[in-house]
Amino acid sequence: MSYNQRLSLLIIVDSFIVLTSIFFSRFLLSADLRVITLPLVVSAIALLVSHHVFSLRYKLYKKAWEYASVGELLIVLKAVSFSIIAAACVQQIVVQDIYFRLLAVTWMIHILLIGGSRFCWRLLRGTLTNRTDNKKRTLIIGAGSAGTMVARQLIKNSDTELLPVAFIDDNVRIHNLDIMGIPVVGGISQIEKTVADLGIDSIIIAIPSLGRKDLNAIFQECAKTTAKTQTLPMLEDLVTGKLSVNQFMDVHVEDLLGREPIELDIASISEFVTHKVVLVTGAGGSIGSEICRQVSKFQPSKLILLGHGENSIYSIEMELKDICEYDQTEFITEIADIQDSRKMMAVMNRHRPDVVYHAAAHKHVPLMERNPEEAVKNNVIGTMNVAIAASRYEVNTFVMISTDKAVNPTSVMGATKRMAEMIIQDMDKSSSTKFVAVRFGNVLGSRGSVIPRFKHQIEKGGPVSVTHPDMIRYFMTIPEASRLVMQAGALAKGGEIFVLDMGEPVKIVDLARNLIKLSGNTVEDIGIEFTGMRPGEKLYEELLKAEEIEEQQVYPKIYIGKTADLFMDEIKETISMYNTLDKDSLRERLLNIGNSNVLLLSKKLSSVG
Repeated sequence: MSYNQRLSLLIIVDSFIVLTSIFFSRFLLSADLRVITLPLVVSAIALLVSHHVFSLRYKLYKKAWEYASVGELLIVLKAVSFSIIAAACVQQIVVQDIYFRLLAVTWMIHILLIGGSRFCWRLLRGTLTNRTDNKKRTLIIGAGSAGTMVARQLIKNSDTELLPVAFIDDNVRIHNLDIMGIPVVGGISQIEKTVADLGIDSIIIAIPSLGRKDLNAIFQECAKTTAKTQTLPMLEDLVTGKLSVNQFMDVHVEDLLGREPIELDIASISEFVTHKVVLVTGAGGSIGSEICRQVSKFQPSKLILLGHGENSIYSIEMELKDICEYDQTEFITEIADIQDSRKMMAVMNRHRPDVVYHAAAHKHVPLMERNPEEAVKNNVIGTMNVAIAASRYEVNTFVMISTDKAVNPTSVMGATKRMAEMIIQDMDKSSSTKFVAVRFGNVLGSRGSVIPRFKHQIEKGGPVSVTHPDMIRYFMTIPEASRLVMQAGALAKGGEIFVLDMGEPVKIVDLARNLIKLSGNTVEDIGIEFTGMRPGEKLYEELLKAEEIEEQQVYPKIYIGKTADLFMDEIKETISMYNTLDKDSLRERLLNIGNSNVLLLSKKLSSVG
C-alpha cells in the first residue's frame, strides 16, 4: 500500500471513529436515539476538523503502527485532547455553552477507539507474520539493553528462524519478571536446567562488552547443553553499521582463552613506527601478514613486504592497498629468500629500514625433524643473513619472532629457533642496532596451528586426532602476537627476550572438545582419538628457562628474559659443517646446542678429561 492510499484510509477510518465517539457519547448520556441536534452537529464538525488538523500536526498518520510504543500512545493522547479542547471552544463561540459531560465521555471513547485501532493493527500484524512453527526456541543471555534489543528484533522479524522464549541474567532483581512477555528465568548457573526444561535449540550471548574470561565462563555452561551458542556482534560493528543486531556470530575458539588481549602503548608504538621505513620478512605468512596490518595502521612512510612466496606477498599487498587506500604509506614488495645473503644486503642497502620485523622461518615441528638441514638453512643461516645486513646498514631496531619451543628444545625447529635467538643476542653486543626476540606460544589460526586440522577433521565427520590426553600448550591469537611484536620493538633496549604473560595453558584435548561443540556437534558424534606424540614434541611448553627469568614485568603482561649463555663458536661450526652430517647426527648436534645445560656439562667433562 502506497503512502497516499494509507493516508486516505486512515483519514476515513478516523473520521468514522470521531463521529461515532461523539454521537455514541450523546446516546450514553441521554439514552435517547434522537441524538442529532444543531449543537451536536456543530460540535461533531469542530471535533472532526480539529482531529485531522492535530493528527497532521503530530504526524499521527505517518507512524508505523506495527512498531507502536508508549511514544505513539502519548501522541494519540495529545491529538485527541487538543481536538476536544478545540471543540469546546467552538461550542462556547457558537452556542455560548460547553457540554462538559459530553466532551468528557467523547474524550474517553475517542482515545479508546483511535488508540485501540492502531494497537489492534500491531497485534493483528504480529499474529499473522510471527508464526512460531518450525522456529528454533532461543535463550538470550543478558537481559540488559542489548538483550532486549535482540529480543525485540527477533519478535518483529518474521523472516528469522529464532524465537526468543527466555532470558538469563545474573541480576537477581529481575528474576521471575517478564520483559516484552519473555521471562527472566535465572542466572548463568541455570543455563543447563533452562535449556533442558524449555527445549532450547539456540543460545545467544547478548552482552557485546563481555570480556573473554566472562565469555569463557558462560560458554562452559552453554557447552554442557546441546544448544548452538552464538554471540552478538561487537558494539563498534553495531554502531558503524558493519553488522546489524540480528546478525549473530559463532563463538570462536580464540574467544575462550580466558585471557583479555594485551593493551598497547599507542604513543610509544606510534613514535617507533609512524613515518618510518619498516621491513617485514615472511610478510606473506600468518604472523608476518598480521604484523603488516598492524604496522600499517600507524602510517609508516614505507612498508617493505619481503617474502619467498609470490602469491602470498601479492595477496597481502593488495589487501593493504585496499585498507590504506587514502594513506600516504608506500607499499613495496620484495620477492626474496632470506638464505640469500647478497640479496638481503641489497634489500637493506636499497631501502635503509628503521625497523625490521623478522617473521620468516620454518615452523612445522614434524617436517623439520625430517629435514633438519632445511631448518638450519632457514632458521639459523637465514636469520644470521638478515641480522648482519640489518647491522651493516644501521637499522635502528631488529625484532625477531621466536617460539616457546626454543626453551629446552626437544625438536629441531625449537633448537634452531634457540640458535637464532643466540645469534641476535650476540649481534646486539657489537652492533649499534638493537636486537631483540619475542617468544610466542601457539598461535590460533596460523598455518601451523592445530585449529585448521581439527576443523577439517570435524567437517569430514571425525574423529579429531589428538596426540596425547595430557598435552598442554599456551595459546594466543594472531593479532595478540603481532601487537606484542610491535610493543616489544618500542620497548627494546637491546638483547632482550620478551615474553607475553599468556595466562593458563590449555589442554589440547579440551580445545578439541570445545571446537567440536562450537561446530554444533557433540563429542560422541565426532569422536576424539589419541595418536601418540610425534618426534620432537613435548607434553608441556615453557616460555623462559629458569636462568632467564626476571620477575618484574616491563609492561603489563610482558616479561623480559635475561641473556643466557651464548654458544657462537658451536653455532658457527655447525653452519660450516651441517651439509656434511647425516640427519641423525645433525639433529643431535642441534639439540645439544639448543639445550645449554647439556652443552655446558659436555664442556665441563671435556675440560676435566
